[in-house]
Amino acid sequence: MTASENHSMTDTLAVRIILSYPEDERSRNELEIDTYRSYLRRARDGPVSPGDEWKEFVSRGCGAVRDVVLRVEAVDGGTTVGDTTEFEFVSR
Repeated sequence: MTASENHSMTDTLAVRIILSYPEDERSRNELEIDTYRSYLRRARDGPVSPGDEWKEFVSRGCGAVRDVVLRVEAVDGGTTVGDTTEFEFVSR
């Protein structure tokens, strides 16, 4: 059983989540990488609601990271993050 299958039967997988981030070109580039999206699906697997804030990090290169707060602006099609959830990033 996967983590997504382990959620309550009343939970449904979100199709898309819109996340905002502080305006920064380098952060935007890192957020758009497929492996980062996969990381978010695993790290944030479970319930999600607009207004949630996720304290995360992005690469700055050479092993350095930068802290970034991602805010859930909208959730389409369900209430939980799962293996098929897509992420859209917008600056704030």
